[in-house]
Amino acid sequence: MHALFLRPFDNMKKTLSLLLCLLALPLLLGAQENEFVKGADVSGLPRQEQRGVTFHDRDGHERECLELLKNDYQMSAIRLRVWVEPTRDGSCDKHQLLAMALRAKALGMDVMVDFHYSDWWADPGKQPIPRAWAGHSYEQMKEDLRQHTIDVLTLLKENGVAPRWVQVGNETSNGMLWTVKTNEHGWELKDENGKTTITESMGHIRTEPEHYAGFIRTGYDAVKEVFPLAIVIVHLDNGHKPELYDWNLGTLLKYGGKFDMIGMSLYPYWARQGHPELQADQVISDCIANIRRVSEKFGCDVMIVETGFEVNEQQPAVMDEGRRQLSRIIREARTNTGGHCRGVFYWEPQTLPGGYKLGAFGSNAGPTAIMEAFVE
Repeated sequence: MHALFLRPFDNMKKTLSLLLCLLALPLLLGAQENEFVKGADVSGLPRQEQRGVTFHDRDGHERECLELLKNDYQMSAIRLRVWVEPTRDGSCDKHQLLAMALRAKALGMDVMVDFHYSDWWADPGKQPIPRAWAGHSYEQMKEDLRQHTIDVLTLLKENGVAPRWVQVGNETSNGMLWTVKTNEHGWELKDENGKTTITESMGHIRTEPEHYAGFIRTGYDAVKEVFPLAIVIVHLDNGHKPELYDWNLGTLLKYGGKFDMIGMSLYPYWARQGHPELQADQVISDCIANIRRVSEKFGCDVMIVETGFEVNEQQPAVMDEGRRQLSRIIREARTNTGGHCRGVFYWEPQTLPGGYKLGAFGSNAGPTAIMEAFVE
């Protein structure tokens, strides 16, 4: 008799526990989405490691780079680009993406996948159509994009990696999948007026807005097919320019594009190139105001998915100023956007001086003052 009475009681306890878990799940998911994320794009890290670069902390001790970013600088996520068939140096293919994503997962870090839909750099000045897709019709290119997206994400899924965010395109301010004349290194050639020549245009926003929106929609649907809970980001540059966001995102929605979150690039350094009248702090203020505005206008959250500041080891004051600006961006993105900016990612902080100007590590492969902004 005693056992008969206990069994229903045990079942009731199990049912109650399950009910409490189900009730708590939305709160847990909500807490995750209300989290403010600090992260970095580290897509170039494998190439650095292949060249023998070893990283160090502020005290000069040798450290694994991802572990250093997480434990010393409170970064909880990494961003990784992926190209279609990269043949120039073999980097950033789906297999390298998987290897880096697994390293991040082992450290308990989230992953953002950045689809360039190109074999090389895609940005506002060019969005090169992959060689394997060249000459395809619009409908065929949508299928190319869909299959590539599903192929890459399925590889991650089969290996136990679920990206939290997925960018459908990289800085698609002028659309995607349009090719310009380039030199032997793949960089765009400009005429005496600083203009490029488009050699193949399938999704330029000015000439083919319906195609641009169709590519974004196709990528969105492909992401959801593999990872229904992934947050799909559309990413534009110049976060301080509200007119760009109104035009681009408005065009996307007009022609059926879909996205869950808006990604912004914010580079006061690049914004001032050719526009010395601009002040870095005004660029930051304008971007923060734009985050508040577009989040309300388009009904979604925003992420600063790229930022960076100049490293100049001969002038430490330059890096102190970069730290100040970055600290302000992180602080105001967290506290001055009505909760609608979900985080800040630094673009390739582990880059060393001598090539790219806006890394955040010095020639000793250790963090500069800029990195201290992440822990202030």
